[in-house]
Amino acid sequence: MAYFCFKCRNELELIITVGVKVGRLDTCAHCGAYMHCCKNCGFYDASVHNECLETQADFIRDRETANFCHHYFIKDREAAPEVDDGASRARSRLDQLFKGLK
Repeated sequence: MAYFCFKCRNELELIITVGVKVGRLDTCAHCGAYMHCCKNCGFYDASVHNECLETQADFIRDRETANFCHHYFIKDREAAPEVDDGASRARSRLDQLFKGLK
């Protein structure tokens, strides 16, 4: 499995022993972002209530700051996550909509 920073999208070099343990104040070697934060968690989902799939988790206001959540586990991905660029998606939809008018 590969693990990527939510902020800079660079692959993380984690020491894997028995499972992957991320300390509360561990940071990305590339950009300094906290690793034990909501946006790097497997339960994080911006489209659901409280932005967390774990229903027992406490509300955390800042999703990019280190926290004490006991439900946290680092999100694993097969490839680098795609950048969620709403502007480029909107432009491509508009281009598709008006492609015959050029």
